[in-house]
Amino acid sequence: MAVKALISFGLIVLGLVVLTTWRSARNEAQAEAAFPPEGQILDVNGIAVHAVVMGEGPDVVLIHGSSGNTRDMTFALAPILAKSYRVIVFDRPGLGYSESFNPDGETIIEQADILQRAAAQLGAEKPIVAGQSYGGSVSLAWAVTRPQNISALVLIAPAAIPWETPLDGFNRLASTSAGNAFVLPLISSFVPDWYVVQALDKVFAPQTAPEGYVEHFGPGLTTRRGSMHANAKQRANLLDEVTRLQPRYGEISIPTEIIHGTADDTVGLEWHSERLIEQIPGAELIELPGIGHMPQVVAAPEVAAAIDRAAQRAGLR
Repeated sequence: MAVKALISFGLIVLGLVVLTTWRSARNEAQAEAAFPPEGQILDVNGIAVHAVVMGEGPDVVLIHGSSGNTRDMTFALAPILAKSYRVIVFDRPGLGYSESFNPDGETIIEQADILQRAAAQLGAEKPIVAGQSYGGSVSLAWAVTRPQNISALVLIAPAAIPWETPLDGFNRLASTSAGNAFVLPLISSFVPDWYVVQALDKVFAPQTAPEGYVEHFGPGLTTRRGSMHANAKQRANLLDEVTRLQPRYGEISIPTEIIHGTADDTVGLEWHSERLIEQIPGAELIELPGIGHMPQVVAAPEVAAAIDRAAQRAGLR
């Protein structure tokens, strides 16, 4: 009887594994069919990088935040900027349709390097670089390590100053091999879109995701197994990377604009931007009253105005 019970249990587990694997693959294929690449796939030293290019004028590179993709920037901000600039929006490595290339998680310096090379491949040798949240960290790494390849820096709710809060439990687990093998397939298979939408509203708080954003952004792209694992590994490493980068912020000599919502509970204004402005010579800070963590969506004209100011200070306007 014990042997039969063990065999039955094994068959049930096997069946669940097969079902989960099938559902994950199906859901991911459906998400990619519904939300295909918006732009072109570049080959940058053998690494695939997804880039969306629109508009004409001085070059502006937009870098999205954690768990994002190009669609976060192309919903509101990029179309405004495309009236006056050539806008290049990238998927960061491992997210959207850009390839992951570091099994331990791409560092912000590695991401800055590959995105700068991708921009140069598109003819943008010295663009304005604007990044939101985690993308702000990558933008800071770009400014510090590749100063000859950037004309101005715009930081949108940037994660810039070493923090004291621990990494959340989900990303701690999702960054591990065990989490990738056993937990992420369950999320990809069984977590409904409405739950992801609720999570988005928490990121937007005190605002909510505006009408049409979810349909444009494509939550299913975020819940693919590879994207969740790549994002979690990057998040797990970020604190140490920012800690090492911070002492070099004083080397940034290009025009720098920082824009941050006063109601941001994800990356706090007081902890990050109000300290950061003292560390970058000549940096300017614009505070957005009542705005949360997603100004590039809910306050896109104000963010575009910050990019205009950076362009003017850099002599591009």
